[in-house]
Amino acid sequence: MDKKEVKQALKEAEKKILTEEETKNLPGSFIKLNCGITHYEVKGEGELVVLCHGYATPYYIYDKVFEGLVNAGYKVLRYDLLGRGYSERVDAIYNAELFATQLYELTSSLFFGEKFYLVGTSMGGTITTTYYKNHPDTVKKLILLAPAGMDTFKAPGYMKIANVKGLGEFIFYNIAGPMLLKKSNSELYNVSEEEKDYYQRNFAKAMVYKGFLKATLSSLRNTILRTDIAMEGYRAVARDSLPLLVIWGTIDKTMPYYQSERLKEVCPNAKLITYENSGHIFLFDEGERTTKDILEFIRG
Repeated sequence: MDKKEVKQALKEAEKKILTEEETKNLPGSFIKLNCGITHYEVKGEGELVVLCHGYATPYYIYDKVFEGLVNAGYKVLRYDLLGRGYSERVDAIYNAELFATQLYELTSSLFFGEKFYLVGTSMGGTITTTYYKNHPDTVKKLILLAPAGMDTFKAPGYMKIANVKGLGEFIFYNIAGPMLLKKSNSELYNVSEEEKDYYQRNFAKAMVYKGFLKATLSSLRNTILRTDIAMEGYRAVARDSLPLLVIWGTIDKTMPYYQSERLKEVCPNAKLITYENSGHIFLFDEGERTTKDILEFIRG
């Protein structure tokens, strides 16, 4: 998207209501859960793998990993977190427990009693570890991609300001929120311009629905910045010695690589794979490589 298109997309942001009628014209499937209507896709046959995305980018961030796992013989579920993509913008506090509840209700409704491999990226790390803490008997192995939640995370200034009531709303809705679209593809280093454009355009498509900014601000305050709560999930993973793979890029600007040291302290059983000169979105940027490492861990 050029600057003119981005500017127009920001004008259209938060202008539409995500009604049931509206969802009929959208791709994927929808299911009504107690916590909110959830947009998802299931494909393939075999053992189940569940993909949980992060803070702002919807499930298309897993495009390459999703298809790679399906082609490798797995049944794969990906879905949009509440408040993102085409899932409902519920009136709630967007904390780790809400997202863990969504994951539980979704997997229980679609695959009751079935254990699965669980993948979480960025904020999805906090969500999946919180989910595991609550439902440990459902997860076979856990894979985390540049996960959020470490209590050594040094929050940038805009996050700290956004956490201030009143001022935070003003800053987020007028400056930080729009930057989510402008910078959505900024950590893609190994894809074509066409793929960068695809990534940003899909972000804009979901941002048109009212409630996205409110949900992401609430998630920032109640999930990203609540590392004290997030650490409880990581400690549960360590306590049970759950097989854990962590992949992290060394030039990640969103969830910097230095946090990997703390994760290894808390979860000493974790297998850490370092991607030199890779950013935060390596699962899309380097989809084939990421899929290969996930498959080796699952099959190992």
